Amino acid sequence: ALFNTGRTFNDTGKMLDDLDLNTVCQSAKCPNCWECFSRKVATFLIMGNNCTRDCAFCNICPGEIEALDADEPRRVAEAVTRLGLKYAVITSVTRDDLDDGGAAHFAETIERIRAEHPECKIEVLIPDFQGNLDALKAVIAAKPDVINHNVETPPALYADIRPQADYQQSLELIERVKQLSDIHAKSGLMVGLGENNGQVYQVIDDLADINCDIITIGQYMRPSKAHPAVKRYVEPSVFDEYAEYGKKLGVPHMFCAPLVRSSFNAAEAFDKL
Repeated sequence: ALFNTGRTFNDTGKMLDDLDLNTVCQSAKCPNCWECFSRKVATFLIMGNNCTRDCAFCNICPGEIEALDADEPRRVAEAVTRLGLKYAVITSVTRDDLDDGGAAHFAETIERIRAEHPECKIEVLIPDFQGNLDALKAVIAAKPDVINHNVETPPALYADIRPQADYQQSLELIERVKQLSDIHAKSGLMVGLGENNGQVYQVIDDLADINCDIITIGQYMRPSKAHPAVKRYVEPSVFDEYAEYGKKLGVPHMFCAPLVRSSFNAAEAFDKL
């Protein structure tokens, strides 16, 4: 069984390489990569492997920005076919160099998967599009099943951890998803970057107030020595307390545990709505 698991992991990686596709699993050094690839699950990272931003926690680096690959949506749909996915998750680097932040590319990828796999559920994890409402509307018009946008950390830490983003702008994006559509809204954050529990509960309050459907909370893990050190390791029981708090506020699904990442077990989280 262990041999078969390893072979499946390698087969998944080879298939993605053959299709010249990036995954956030690999680029962000996700601790769950082995498990997901072994189950033939991956989160596709579109629009290149370099970012126009430089968030302190993230392993995806700024660098030379690539031109959009017009064939990428087709290849993502092909990967969905080869993996036999019933639930596809697509994210991207942040592309502040593009007028629409890459929203049209997201929409085309969604539409290509829909055309070939109408039964497949689709979740997109999008950047903030610099507050561009028309960009968000373009993604909404493509009708994914879930739109995820992570607030990542409490607002008090933004200056150090997420300096090119704005907490209120992120909340407004999530709120707009609920106001403009019946698409499920999702968001998440990491703990261990210097926040305290009161600040975590405030973020849960803020997301509950705008009717966010799914909230994920996981432990920050330092991708390298160049990244901020872990300030605290949160006990599993505290993650349970976060989940209970959100449930009491009426959040439909709280997914909180040390190894939780926003796209990890996304299909299972969706099924609990």
